[in-house]
Amino acid sequence: MSWQTLCSMTATQMRAEIAAGRLSARELTEAHLESIAQRNSAVNAVVTVDPEGALAQARAADQAQAAGRALGLLHGLPVAHKDCFLTEGMRTTWGSPIHAGFVPAQSSLIVARQRAAGAITLGKTNMPEFGAGSQTYNPVFGATHNPYDPSRTAGGSSGGAAAALACRLLPLADGTDMGGSLRNPASFCNVVGLRPSPGRVPLWPNAAAYNTLTVAGPMARTVADAALYLAAMAGPDARDPLSIDQDPARFLGALERDFAGTRVAYAPDWGGLPTEPRVRQVLDGRLGVFASLGCEIVEACPDFTGADSAFHALRGLAFATTQGQALARERARMKDTVVWNIELGLQQSGAALAQAERDRAALFARMHAFMQDHDYLVGAVSQVAPFPVDEPYVREIDGVPMGNYIDWMRSGYYLSLTGHPAISVPCGFTPDGLPVGIQIVGRYRDELGVLRLAHAFEQATECWRRAPAGMA
Repeated sequence: MSWQTLCSMTATQMRAEIAAGRLSARELTEAHLESIAQRNSAVNAVVTVDPEGALAQARAADQAQAAGRALGLLHGLPVAHKDCFLTEGMRTTWGSPIHAGFVPAQSSLIVARQRAAGAITLGKTNMPEFGAGSQTYNPVFGATHNPYDPSRTAGGSSGGAAAALACRLLPLADGTDMGGSLRNPASFCNVVGLRPSPGRVPLWPNAAAYNTLTVAGPMARTVADAALYLAAMAGPDARDPLSIDQDPARFLGALERDFAGTRVAYAPDWGGLPTEPRVRQVLDGRLGVFASLGCEIVEACPDFTGADSAFHALRGLAFATTQGQALARERARMKDTVVWNIELGLQQSGAALAQAERDRAALFARMHAFMQDHDYLVGAVSQVAPFPVDEPYVREIDGVPMGNYIDWMRSGYYLSLTGHPAISVPCGFTPDGLPVGIQIVGRYRDELGVLRLAHAFEQATECWRRAPAGMA
């Protein structure tokens, strides 16, 4: 098979071919290295590549299979890691000139787990400086462009991962999400991004180990691939005090189920957030899919009172915890929005933090009550379609000005506050061909339920099959 054909396969198809002996890890790795060589320059998604190391891993994987050893969940599957995850012997920059030459001596747990599951590490994917903002650009590597329109952004902060998946540079890529950083780029690039529950994918090392806003999770082109990837990432680890003690094999079961009578709440603008009409048009046009699956649909939304101030306070605290010391040393080399977020955390009062915790607790209680009356909640992933890549962030939506660099992502961070699992799955395209995802939110810690409805929606629409021009 050609490298194009191999790279167009889903991760689950690749793994089945390897297990059957019809495809080797070396062939698959060579194909994806060729795809990166041919296609990456158009989008700037993969910013560090290690061909020699990847091929050495692939040879070892093939030898292990020939020797009859058991195959890991990700055996032979090429991956790349977001440039905030430590990769032993491979540079990790966080998109910051402060760390442009940093090569860690250890790997993050999420990286180590993928290697233990048999994945082949090809390199690192691009991200905004310190993950600040849902637009992927930084002074170290530059901007990541949208595969469906290179004049547009791929979103962020896991924008390099999303663009790499859309371009068939990788079958799987990991990411993180504080206010939408897995979901927004997935929506912008017509791929899948799952924000799991806090603790579902343990984070280590982690200077803010009790921060429940930031999670790590899987990105892929299909929901089944994301479920496979989640199974390899998830599972308890005593070094993460929030880690969930459940067997990750739960995500390897069948995704098909009967949705007759399932109650789905539709919140297209999340209670009145400014939303581009073209985004709403795509979402409204797909509501019939849920009805065809047997779901009962009502337009309803939880009460998100207090969410904005709570998120800003808690996000500021997280930035102050992780980057506060760096600000004192390296202020001149940090972008303005990062400085603003750190200073917000350092300067806010104890009273503001106390109110944020009260507001978050009240929001969770309201969300919990709402989800007793509804099995799922669906709505926009992002309030806008992909915007010009030379704009650092959205300053206005449908005539409404945004107050800061993340106000346009409230459709993402409202759900981050509640801790409920949420997924972005391809939903359709605007009239000018820009991808739009739909956000599916499930009950507390019910990632499997989210994956199942997302899978049914994906199978009914098949939007994921629409590749960028020239990359099928």
